[in-house]
Amino acid sequence: MLGWLTRRQPRVPVTETRSAGTGFTAAIMAARESYISGRSGLAELTATVQACASLWEGAFALADVTGTDLLDRRTMGLLARALAFRGEAVLLIRDRLVPCSDWDVSTRDGTPRAYRLSIPEAGGGRSETVLAPEVLHVRLAADPVAPWSGQAPLRRASLSAQLLHEVEQALHETFRDAPIGSMIVPLDGGGGEALESVRGSLRGRRGGALVIEYLSQAIAGGAPVPGRGPDHLTPRLREAAVVETLEAARGAICTAFGVLPALLNATTTGPLVREAQRHLAGWTLQPIAALVAEEACAKLGAEIEIDVMRPLQAYDAGGRARALATTVQALAQAKEGGLAPGDLAGAMALLSWGPGETAP
Repeated sequence: MLGWLTRRQPRVPVTETRSAGTGFTAAIMAARESYISGRSGLAELTATVQACASLWEGAFALADVTGTDLLDRRTMGLLARALAFRGEAVLLIRDRLVPCSDWDVSTRDGTPRAYRLSIPEAGGGRSETVLAPEVLHVRLAADPVAPWSGQAPLRRASLSAQLLHEVEQALHETFRDAPIGSMIVPLDGGGGEALESVRGSLRGRRGGALVIEYLSQAIAGGAPVPGRGPDHLTPRLREAAVVETLEAARGAICTAFGVLPALLNATTTGPLVREAQRHLAGWTLQPIAALVAEEACAKLGAEIEIDVMRPLQAYDAGGRARALATTVQALAQAKEGGLAPGDLAGAMALLSWGPGETAP
C-alpha cells in the first residue's frame, strides 16, 4: 500500500562499473583470439593441417619421458594436439593430469597467479578455481602483449590457412555442382518431337549431353555449318591457377607447423623424407618438448627430461656410423703415434668436441 511513498523518494543514482577497453576483458578477448584459425575458423578441417597435427601427436606419443609418470603417452599425444590447434595447453595437476577445455587466468607482472578452469565431463563440464602451481600451462609463441597465452601455428599463418580452406571449398563446390564432362551437341534439322525425345533420354546424366539444339540455333539462326563440333562445359580449372595456389597454400601451412613442404610431394624420395623428419624433430618438436619439460619441472618438483629425437631416430644413422669409425681410427692412430692425452684433447677442442659435447 505504501509503494507510492517509496516511489516518491529521491532515487540514488546507481553507479555502473564497466571494464575499460584496455582492461582485463580486452586482454582476455585478445587471448581468446588466438583460437581462431583463419577468418572462418574452418582451416583446421583441411587434410594438410590434420596431417601436420598428426605428426606432432605421433612424435610426442613416442617421446621418451624421464622423471615422472604423469606424462604418459596418452597425455603427451593430447598435449601435442592441443598445442598444434590452440598454441597452448592447460592440464590440472591431480593424481593425474586432467585436460581443461577452457580457462580464465589472473596474472601479476604478466605471470599467471590463479585459474578458473572448465573441465569437460560426459554429462556436462564443471568449473574449478585453482592456483597457478596446481596447473601445467604450456604456451607457444607467446606475444609480449599477452605473455600468458600462446598462439597456434594457424593463428600465425591465418592468411595461408584461410586461402587453403577457400581453395579446397571452391574445388568441392566445383566438383559437386559444375557440369563436368557435359557438352552442348548441335544437331541438324529434325522434328521437334524427335528432339524432345533425345533431350529426355539424356536429361540428368552428368557427363553427357545436357542440351541438344538445332545447328541453325547454335549459330544464332544463321545457315547451318557442317562439321561443327560440340561445346564442352567442363570448367577450365588450370587457367585459374588452382593447382599452383593449392600447392603454395599447403606449403605455407606445412612450414608454419615445421614440416618441410617437400614431405607431401608425390616425388619425394627416402633421403628427403629422413631430412624432413630430422628438420621437424630438431627445429620444432624438440624445442617444444623442452618447454613442456621446463614447465613440468617447475610444477611437479622433479627433474624431467623429454626426448623426441631418439624415438623418431631423427638423425643421420649413416653419418653417425661414419663419424664413429673416423673417430676410432683417429684415436688409434694417435695412440700409435704416441700423442699425449692433453695434446689429443687440445686437438679435439679445435673441433668444439669438449666436455659436455658429443659428435653430431
